[in-house]
Amino acid sequence: MPNTHTGLESPKGVWWKPAHPAEKVWVTIAFVWCMVLFAMMPLWHFKGGQNPSGIRRKVEPTAFFRRTQEFIAQYQIGEDQGIPIVAPPPGSDVYLTAMSFQWTPILQLEEGAEYTLHLSSLDVNHGFNLNPLNVNFQVVPGYDYGLKVQPTAAGDFRILCNEFCGIGHHTMVGRLIVVGGNSAANAGGSR
Repeated sequence: MPNTHTGLESPKGVWWKPAHPAEKVWVTIAFVWCMVLFAMMPLWHFKGGQNPSGIRRKVEPTAFFRRTQEFIAQYQIGEDQGIPIVAPPPGSDVYLTAMSFQWTPILQLEEGAEYTLHLSSLDVNHGFNLNPLNVNFQVVPGYDYGLKVQPTAAGDFRILCNEFCGIGHHTMVGRLIVVGGNSAANAGGSR
């Protein structure tokens, strides 16, 4: 007898029969594991310290950039290849702007001091990746992301854009200089 199945009729089979007991066990295990992972998300957020919590608010990109320029004028201590180096006092608000294809300014922070780091973009989406640490954050124009940060190790760190932002994306490298407690005054300067 030729196959007269048209595709509009349900195929003959056993898909509507009850699941085998072994299948029920695996479906139950998968469901329980999904619930465990679902419960872990808020737990890791509050106890694991892996997801940055902070201030998020809308802002005009040009207004954020003006605030960054005021921040630079207030705390600039030097310059490196035309990019200002700023050394704000501990406890202050720190502003970092992403724009094609640079981060401005270069930040010089003190080890062990707490700051509120404000990130925003002037033009397109950028990615904030602090190397060699595993800190990643998406920076979106029109939003001010304020994160509480406390540098725990002195060093000269690189800020990379990990969100493709255009033809010069590969050149978008910023700097974060962390100096030991009392050596902040000696670390700045022109290069």
